[in-house]
Amino acid sequence: MSASKSDGKLLEQVELVTGPEPTATVIWMHGLGADGYDFVSIVKEIEVNTLPGLAAGVRFIFPHAPMRPVTINNGMVMRAWYDVKMVDLSRQEDEAGVRASQAEIEKLIAREKERGIPAQRIVLAGFSQGGVITLQTGLRHAERLGGLMVLSSYLPLAATVQAEGSAANRDVPIIMIHGSHDPVINVALATASRDKLKELGYAVEWHEYPMEHSVCLEEIQAIRTWLGKVLGA
Repeated sequence: MSASKSDGKLLEQVELVTGPEPTATVIWMHGLGADGYDFVSIVKEIEVNTLPGLAAGVRFIFPHAPMRPVTINNGMVMRAWYDVKMVDLSRQEDEAGVRASQAEIEKLIAREKERGIPAQRIVLAGFSQGGVITLQTGLRHAERLGGLMVLSSYLPLAATVQAEGSAANRDVPIIMIHGSHDPVINVALATASRDKLKELGYAVEWHEYPMEHSVCLEEIQAIRTWLGKVLGA
């Protein structure tokens, strides 16, 4: 297992490869105020190399969100995929910021394809704000992706999904995991997002755990099982 940093025109990122010849890629986006290192340690716990069909390796990419002022945090500059203006996350959404981050993740997907990983072997994953960008990008991507992993998050720009959603990803595997005691993104917003996706015809695998805005051991096991289903043999 090795890690490195990129230095090109793409977002700065942490890259971790679990084997010499990766056959799949997971692009994993962090939450507000964190950075790409936030979920690196979880890769070891998932043990993807022991899953059928993934022994050759998986490339994990953890991009750093741009630095920007965040309104709800008194304009403090921090890593954020978009601005947050209100406690009620479903109101006054930063559509421009969300779409700008979507464009940056599309660049990472394109780079993986250039490296020989087909779109259907690319999973988008994200925690909190990162999960927002996972759904925003994945539902609209022109080619079928391997899956969308949405952790402690919600569906952005919900009114636009029906018109903008890509036909290729109408059946993309989606897993949503949330804490029933989440004080940052209320579980009611997450379940409303799940229900909206189902209403639009998407199949969503839902897991809810008695935790706050965090990750638990049961969740890591669920992630491992799901990755095995969508990327394994």
